Amino acid sequence: MDYFQGVVTDYLRADRAMFINTECCIQLNPGHNPDRTGHHWYCDAVAVNFRTREVFLCEVSYSKSLNALLKRITGWNEHWTQLKQALVRDCAVPGDWHVQPWLFVPAELQPGLERKLALLPKTDGQGALVPTAKITALENILPWKYPSWNRIAEEN
Repeated sequence: MDYFQGVVTDYLRADRAMFINTECCIQLNPGHNPDRTGHHWYCDAVAVNFRTREVFLCEVSYSKSLNALLKRITGWNEHWTQLKQALVRDCAVPGDWHVQPWLFVPAELQPGLERKLALLPKTDGQGALVPTAKITALENILPWKYPSWNRIAEEN
């Protein structure tokens, strides 16, 4: 885990209804060894909000190109139905809860990321609608910008 992943998880955890699983393995096919089951990803953090009944697949990047992040989101989009099924199967996420990517990037990279994400297909390979990723600027989650004991999920 890099430094800013810790800053992001502290930010998420400050909302007392949010529970975090860092470096969570999401594997599309069941099995004991993800390397032998096909597609899988280690998500920076899976954040489950019990207040709003939502699950966020959180990724953190400050790479100028954001290529790795875009590759990750493209893979998730292509396999969205299977990804949600994996969360239900392996993480015991209720099947009717909303699942959405939540990306944390520097503010200066946000407009370019939004343009690139807009070019991705809106449905996965099985025709399921893929939700638009929520994007938050890393500068907005610095520890002195919110109360650490009870952050209420603000709009970012």
